[in-house]
Amino acid sequence: MGDVKWIKLSTQMFEDEKIRLIEKMPEADTILIIWVKLLSQAGKVNASGYIYLSESIPYTDEMLATVFDRPIGVVRMALDIFRKFGMIEIDENHFIAISKWEKYQNIEGLERIREQTRQRVAKHRERKKLGTNTESNDTVTLRNATEEELELEEELDKEKEINKDPVRDLYDHYLSFDIVSHKKLTKSMRSAANARLKDYSFDDLKKAIENYAHVFKSDSHWFKQRYTFADLMRDKDVRKFVDEADPVNNFKKDKGNGNNAIYG
Repeated sequence: MGDVKWIKLSTQMFEDEKIRLIEKMPEADTILIIWVKLLSQAGKVNASGYIYLSESIPYTDEMLATVFDRPIGVVRMALDIFRKFGMIEIDENHFIAISKWEKYQNIEGLERIREQTRQRVAKHRERKKLGTNTESNDTVTLRNATEEELELEEELDKEKEINKDPVRDLYDHYLSFDIVSHKKLTKSMRSAANARLKDYSFDDLKKAIENYAHVFKSDSHWFKQRYTFADLMRDKDVRKFVDEADPVNNFKKDKGNGNNAIYG
């Protein structure tokens, strides 16, 4: 996945209570530099706030100290502070993730600009189609800006493509059915989903989630195993719920399985 060339920082960053507390600590300046470097690194990795060397290799304290060119002791202290303050999360496999990563990525702003550009270009094309020759300031501005707007639209399309995260979309889709509540998308969940995306299309997996939720919640179906997102992304389980397996019919109680229901 391509890296993000920018991250969003608030001008009120130093009014945040956590930052103000850090500023009173020993090595405050270095700790804050490490925080910004973590944000930058998360942008480079571009995996929903995760920070790692590769998808199978998490950063160790020593590795971060080398990459950030800061003392190992201060790096460890900073990570401990960030974790205690809820600024980062460290999963069971030692992968670091920035908490609430979305606040550092202006996705809504990008989409809003893209929509405004689309409307302006559409307006200009409509006037051109109708043969409007009125040289109003608005028309002149649109005419002169058309090439720049089209270039901007292409750039925004590329930016949107870079920021696509099919695993996050599948995870959010699963959560929308309120089967098992997850606090965060973990590395193990991401690995399981990425593995399935090699076997099935995104749409196939999205429909499999829908089929599973339908079967699980329906009184007309006997399968009641409560799958976590990672469970459902296992090959042996997701294959039961892709359309090709016809789960809506196969798990009906009238198929003779009503007395063999599985409950999670």
